[in-house]
Amino acid sequence: MTNLNENNIDFNFNLKIVEALIFASPEPVSFNDLKKTISDIDILEAILESLEKKYSSGGFNLYKINNSFAFRTSAEVSEFLNVETIIPRPLSRAASETLAIIAYHQPVTRAEIENIRGVSFSRGTLDALLELNWIKPGQRKSTPGNPLTWRTSDTFLDHFGLKNISDLPGIDDLKSSGLLEKDNIIFKDDPAK
Repeated sequence: MTNLNENNIDFNFNLKIVEALIFASPEPVSFNDLKKTISDIDILEAILESLEKKYSSGGFNLYKINNSFAFRTSAEVSEFLNVETIIPRPLSRAASETLAIIAYHQPVTRAEIENIRGVSFSRGTLDALLELNWIKPGQRKSTPGNPLTWRTSDTFLDHFGLKNISDLPGIDDLKSSGLLEKDNIIFKDDPAK
C-alpha cells in the first residue's frame, strides 16, 4: 500500500517536471507532448490546474493556447516590459491579406485565398508566412485534385496573444476600431498585387 505522503511527493516531483518542460520550451508545449512524460491524464490535468493556480497572481501566468501550454507575461505587467524584436522585413500587403484570409476562413486552399482576394499571389507569400511559422498545412480537401489547405499555427495564436482562433476580433470589433473605414490606410505599399 502506498503512503499518502509518497503520493504527494510523486505529485510535487511530477509538477516540477511539467513546470520545467513548459518553462524551458520556446514554443507552447502540446498536451500530447506532456502526456509522453505524465501518462496519467487525470494527474496531468491536476498538475496543469495546480500550475495555473500557482502562477495566476504572478508576473507571468500559465496560458492554454488551443491544446498547448506556455508561460507568458501577465497582462497586468506586460505594458511595463519593452522587448525589442528585430523583424527582418514587414509583411507585404499580399502576405497580410493572405494571413487574414487563412485566419478567418481556415482551412482554406490557395485557390480559395486567391478567389477571396480577387488576385493571384506568388509562392513567396506563403513562404513568408511559413517562415514565420504563422501558418501550417492542413488536410487535403476532398475535391478534384485534392488541394492542400492552410491553417494558422499555435505560434500565430501565441504571437497575437490569442488563446484560440475564436478570440479573433469580429466584424463589429473591426468596424469600431476604424480598421474597415475606406480612408483608413493600414499599409504603405501599393494596392494588392
